[in-house]
Amino acid sequence: MPTTPRLLPHVNDDTKEPGMAKRHLIGFAGLAASAVVLSGCSGGTPAGGDDEIAGTITVITQRTDIVDTVFQDYKAEFEEKYPDVTVEFEAITDYEGEIPIRMNTDDYGDVLLIPNSVKPDQLGDFFEPLGSVEELSEKYRFMTEEAYDGQAYGIAITGNAQGLVYNKKVWEEAGVEDFPTTPEEFIEDLKAIDENTDAIPYYTNYSDGWPLSQWDGNRGAMGDPDYANENVAYSDTPWAEDEWHGISDGLLFDIVAEGLSEPDPLTTNWEESKALLGTGQVATMLLGSWSITQMQQAAEEAGASADDIGYMPFPYQVDGQFYSQIGGDYKNAININSENKAAARAWIEWFAEESGYAFDEGGLSPLVDGPAPTTLSDFEEAGVQFVEMTPALEGKESYEADVVAASEIDIYGATYRQEMVDIARGAADGDKESFFADLNERWAAARAELE
Repeated sequence: MPTTPRLLPHVNDDTKEPGMAKRHLIGFAGLAASAVVLSGCSGGTPAGGDDEIAGTITVITQRTDIVDTVFQDYKAEFEEKYPDVTVEFEAITDYEGEIPIRMNTDDYGDVLLIPNSVKPDQLGDFFEPLGSVEELSEKYRFMTEEAYDGQAYGIAITGNAQGLVYNKKVWEEAGVEDFPTTPEEFIEDLKAIDENTDAIPYYTNYSDGWPLSQWDGNRGAMGDPDYANENVAYSDTPWAEDEWHGISDGLLFDIVAEGLSEPDPLTTNWEESKALLGTGQVATMLLGSWSITQMQQAAEEAGASADDIGYMPFPYQVDGQFYSQIGGDYKNAININSENKAAARAWIEWFAEESGYAFDEGGLSPLVDGPAPTTLSDFEEAGVQFVEMTPALEGKESYEADVVAASEIDIYGATYRQEMVDIARGAADGDKESFFADLNERWAAARAELE
């Protein structure tokens, strides 16, 4: 692969296929500080076995946009294969807010997406084990991401790469020809967009909150699959200039401080932002690759072209090479209290293997030998290398989440980044240096408390 960035793809690139996707938090994110699971039932045996595949199962999803359309097709196909099973769906808009609360009862469906608030050592309290990571990894990707003590508890609905979705037409009108290779170049490119087009250079989606959590998911840009196990929770200064959170959060701060984001972040709207980017009123957003097809659809619905939507790597290179972290999206799992675990197991396996969901959403297949998406052609042209992060060290699976909880810094969430944006735009007292120094101090104190 080339070691230097390639030219930005032209607007008439016809390699994209329009589709739609929706995702509230990337699957490899961890604890959401605002939603704490309190208790659960323990025990259980691996789901499936010789149990009869029959009964009615409730599948809970965050896909409120397609639950009454695409998911009904899934239901018909699945029930044709398993005529003794009836599938019912429940779609939840505030998935991360509602599901952890319901998990304090037994009433959280038969199949659900593992919420980000569940720590690794809590998985067995709420979800049925599916089998060993080693065995399941022969067939499925990303099995280490929702696992504990060698047992896997969920199968990814799709996989994502990390980077920025952008409007090619706007970036070209601004005169930008190359992918930015540093945060400083990225800022200069946004300034060019601000000066030469009518578009908002960057959109934070501050008000919805969850898009700000996406900034943590790009650690793989450092090019080291062991980065999280050797840094982040194991560092007293994650917000130093040369460490990941200092680099990524520093860039977000500078974008806002330079006036390159939306004028009033309190009025941002996720659903509206899709059309804004699709039509070129917004130039750039940092989101997982799951967002590509959604932006393409929004562009077409607004009378623009799906070909205007591109995807670029995070503006950071290691020895002249772009890297992008890949990982599983949400994981389908089985409620440990389900009375129809065999049917639930059949659903999550069918969803991963036969539904076509991942490919249709432009995502990485959860199958090891699954089809490659067509939505990442920009990455191929830029020579981006994928990085799948190494699992947490044995016996340390919950360490980072424990540091997050002890420090009360929701690196997987939005709260402190919203505070940071407020400081950057002058709506709150402070500056970047003192804000990052405080984060480092709280982080180091939490680590010391856990030692």
